Amino acid sequence: MDCSRLRTLVHRYCAGEENWVDSRTIYVGHREPPPGAEAYIPQRYPDNRIVSSKYTFWNFIPKNLFEQFRRIANFYFLIIFLVQLIIDTPTSPVTSGLPLFFVITVTAIKQGYEDWLRHKADNAMNQCPVHFIQHSKLVRKQSRKLRVGDIVMVKEDETFPCDLIFLSSNRADGTCHVTTASLDGESSHKTHYAVQDTKGFRTEEEIGGLQATIECEQPQPDLYKFVGRINIYSDLSDPVVRPLGSENLLLRGATLKNTERVFGVAIYTGMETKMALNYQSKSQKRSAVEKSMNVFLIVYLCILVSKALVNTVLKYVWQSEPFRDEPWYNQKTQSERQRNLFLRAFTDFLAFMVLFNYIIPVSMYVTVEMQKFLGSYFITWDEDMFDEETGEGPLVNTSDLNEELGQVEYVFTDKTGTLTENNMEFKECCIEGHVYVPHVICNGQVLPDSSGIDMIDSSPSVSGREREELFFRALCLCHTVQVKDDDDVDGPRKSPDSGKSCVYISSSPDEVALVEGVQRLGFTFLRLKDNYMELLNRESDVERFELLEILSFDSVRRRMSVIVKSATGDIYLFCKGADSSIFPRVVEGKVEQIRARVERNAVEGLRTLCVAYKKLNPEEYEGVGKLLQAAKVALQDREKKLAEAYEQIERDLILLGATAVEDRLQEKAADTIEALQKAGIKVWVLTGDKMETAAATCYACKLFRRSTQLLELTTKKLEEQSLHDVLFELSKTVLRHSGSLTRDHFSGLSTDGQDYGLIIDGAALSLVLKPREEGSSGNYRELFLEICRNCSAVLCCRMAPLQKAQIVKLIKFSKEHPITLAIGDGANDVSMILEAHVGIGVIGKEGRQAARNSDYAIPKFKHLKKMLLVHGHFYYIRIAELVQYFFYKNVCFIFPQFLYQFFCGFSQQTLYDTAYLTLYNITFTSLPILLYSLMEQHVSADALKRDPVLYRDIAKNALLRWRVFIYWTFLGVFDALVFFFGAYFMFENTTVTSNGQIFGNWTFGTLVFTVMVFTVTLKLALDTHYWTWVNHFVIWGSLLFYVVFSLLWGGIIWPFLSYQRMYYVFLHMLCSGPAWLAVVLLVTVGLLPDVLKKVLCRQLWPTATERIQNASVWCWDGIPGFTPLEPLQSPGRRSPGALAVRTTRAVYRSQEYCVLAPGLALPRGCCYSSWRHGRRTSRPGTPV
Repeated sequence: MDCSRLRTLVHRYCAGEENWVDSRTIYVGHREPPPGAEAYIPQRYPDNRIVSSKYTFWNFIPKNLFEQFRRIANFYFLIIFLVQLIIDTPTSPVTSGLPLFFVITVTAIKQGYEDWLRHKADNAMNQCPVHFIQHSKLVRKQSRKLRVGDIVMVKEDETFPCDLIFLSSNRADGTCHVTTASLDGESSHKTHYAVQDTKGFRTEEEIGGLQATIECEQPQPDLYKFVGRINIYSDLSDPVVRPLGSENLLLRGATLKNTERVFGVAIYTGMETKMALNYQSKSQKRSAVEKSMNVFLIVYLCILVSKALVNTVLKYVWQSEPFRDEPWYNQKTQSERQRNLFLRAFTDFLAFMVLFNYIIPVSMYVTVEMQKFLGSYFITWDEDMFDEETGEGPLVNTSDLNEELGQVEYVFTDKTGTLTENNMEFKECCIEGHVYVPHVICNGQVLPDSSGIDMIDSSPSVSGREREELFFRALCLCHTVQVKDDDDVDGPRKSPDSGKSCVYISSSPDEVALVEGVQRLGFTFLRLKDNYMELLNRESDVERFELLEILSFDSVRRRMSVIVKSATGDIYLFCKGADSSIFPRVVEGKVEQIRARVERNAVEGLRTLCVAYKKLNPEEYEGVGKLLQAAKVALQDREKKLAEAYEQIERDLILLGATAVEDRLQEKAADTIEALQKAGIKVWVLTGDKMETAAATCYACKLFRRSTQLLELTTKKLEEQSLHDVLFELSKTVLRHSGSLTRDHFSGLSTDGQDYGLIIDGAALSLVLKPREEGSSGNYRELFLEICRNCSAVLCCRMAPLQKAQIVKLIKFSKEHPITLAIGDGANDVSMILEAHVGIGVIGKEGRQAARNSDYAIPKFKHLKKMLLVHGHFYYIRIAELVQYFFYKNVCFIFPQFLYQFFCGFSQQTLYDTAYLTLYNITFTSLPILLYSLMEQHVSADALKRDPVLYRDIAKNALLRWRVFIYWTFLGVFDALVFFFGAYFMFENTTVTSNGQIFGNWTFGTLVFTVMVFTVTLKLALDTHYWTWVNHFVIWGSLLFYVVFSLLWGGIIWPFLSYQRMYYVFLHMLCSGPAWLAVVLLVTVGLLPDVLKKVLCRQLWPTATERIQNASVWCWDGIPGFTPLEPLQSPGRRSPGALAVRTTRAVYRSQEYCVLAPGLALPRGCCYSSWRHGRRTSRPGTPV
């Protein structure tokens, strides 16, 4: 047998197609190529079935259990449960098994339900009918039965069932329009082009007779990249080879628009489609709170082990005397006497571990998950963050990082589309030094269609007129704008002055602005038809140019070009792009005059582009065509070869002029940045724009102030000095007054004197990050970071997308390990959004790629203020209290059990009944902290927005630091000592009831447990600042439930129990006056230290938050002075020092509150603001 062939087959079918070959060959319509053309090698590909579900009916239980027990807490409790089953332990296996079963079951039900919904969606998608061509006839079948190579027909408004190569459409020019809203969120119509040699095929017979093969790359998830070629066989001996790119690819999930029907051949199906490959989740981000929680868990695990170890040692010390080892009432059996000492000690150690294992809160993980999941809805429900203009609201793509929004120290923001509106307006153009401004005002008169105003001293000459018209033609031809005659198009831009029905559509707002601007100067782009571009000149004559080649724009080249042929046969290359990419390639033109104008416009904050051209003779164009064709049909390194070809073609240009476009600042962008800086957050702007433009924007949005001294680390500066000298000079400048100036620790703002702002460009950053030859690669980085730490703001310009991510990573992994946030709106911002701790996408005009890849998405930059200062603040204080409270209440729960062993001879006797051990964390104390973590507002949302400084109170994980953690732990130990010894001293003289009955050990344990439940619940009530009827119901309801449960548990003989030790115990305890006194007294003593600490700290060392809380209390003396609180407010009670305030419920709108001073009554169901304005509102509220 041929082993090599067997190995090949195994590798092919087991390892996966993409692992053994880097391209695939597809036979269109499953037709074999003609004899002698190439070998016919049929390949196996997956069917078109989409599977987004995680489980099947058969693997759900084992797979789900495996995933859940990968969590360390669940696995730990499983081990404890197994230990209880194997050895003789003091507690029933039910005490560990039931809580674990509850946690596992709840999580499994949640995950199972979510997966069932995914199964339903998959089935609906896989069973959709599709039309495909079989034997030159149209056949209908289910989507899941499609195979690679099938020729599919798609009609208007249908979605593409798989990834298709576009063969033909009903349009004469072989184009079609699609929307990709379900893929990247872009609602604008995109134009795709059929293969040149097949676009004329209209009927099923013509398409069915096509004999061709397609060679393309293996599936990969990039939606905007595709490399392939098609070989079309005809009667000729050699096949016709055409390149295939992303413009020929119709993606699954996209929708066909404004085109009656198209034909395409399936190349990627099922889970190999780009849409399916993008299902894969991003790398998991973990919040600082989660990391702290895991560290605290390890600390408590160490405490647990030490407790068990101490008790094991003390037990054998205690039993070292014979009468203690074998008391007369509990003598050992012969087999017990013969057991190995070390084995007995290890068994006892495990038994103590089981006894004390409740100190690890298993239910905390479920509560945290529920809090994050439910709490995330408060962002999506926030009407303040809804943008009526776009109809968009905030999105939460992950709820795992909610609390991280309250810990941000650095914000990295894009400029265009994030700080600015990305709504471009053509302002002027400069042609050989002459400036042209649409709608010029001259002597009080508006001059539409003006030929321009001469900003130099001379008028254009005859040759200048030719250059002028050539410039306008370049703007009309060098673009990818589409013209639609239909006004009702998603995202249209209509020229206001043309009087024509031209609607321009493009993925780039800059291009639309330029085409509209040149239209107002007399040249109108009409359409692209049959590969001819038509434009209307000033004399109203239509000019036609044949479009020969498009050299597409990319962020590395920062330019684009077209090659066109005029009606007279002249061939032109028109190129437009950033000044830094055009000027080095220019050999002729008034460079200095145009450069001066470009720099002036950049200082004013305008976006500039330069335009150049060159004339090609037929021989040159033939060489250019061959060069481009060779690069386009390459399957390997196509992008690299195209870039090299573009570099050779776009040289020796003649400069024509430059354009200036204004991108207005977004609403409240300056206010948002100012608030973030006051909150102690450093804001960095990362942009690809030139330095002058970006600096002007930074001044406009108050990132830089007029008093800010700008420091430059740019290419221009490095031409004069070495990098080493520049860095050390900047370092001396910012650190010169470090001893005398008081500098803000968080934001870097100097409180006494000079503020510094740093400007760095991409080239300089590359040098800073480049490893030094002598091996000391970290020196420049550390010096650069030290300079940045002492600057109030940093502007990084001329940044490539990868450099943005490098900047974020540099700060993220600096020695302080600050929490970073990146915000942007375009595909070039995705890398930094994924790199930062928290990524926020702006739902902007550059598509939704940033929003899709982000953790959160917001409609406008201004919404970042409320997201961080309000939602982030609330999320953090809520979950920090939740984590600390869980550890606190479990210390209160288990430490009395530890103390009890000293009084029972270390016999592993339990202090509490099995039911109490099981239900303590599940029912008695779980709901109050969950509701607290969802609804608590220690100050009002308005106060947080009004005073951003409050954000600093929680900075750097302030509420989960070791000092706070130790305080909560010692508070739990103190309360446990009070519970245990308070009850012990009251029972010391054998307390009896009025009928002479004596309290036993179960009564003692029940008393301790009762005091503990009331204390930990009332502790939470003391910490609650924001009372609603829900809080009241849950807190007092939990206490009532405990009492009712205890009465039923001890008041009935339960037939399924093998023991009845709790029968009548709780009632027996309640019949005793001393027991009532003990409950009241011990609860008071247990709460007293925390109350005293709060009162003293508020009076002597109040934080900014506590000062706001104290101030708000005194504003309740009358209506004029009150501070509006958030919704769902009910009778307000504040912890130590706060006044009781009566309120009614409120509506959750931005400015409608329902807060009333004592004694002021309103009609039922009517909130204050509604009553004040003469209307009644009874809409239920929802808290922030």
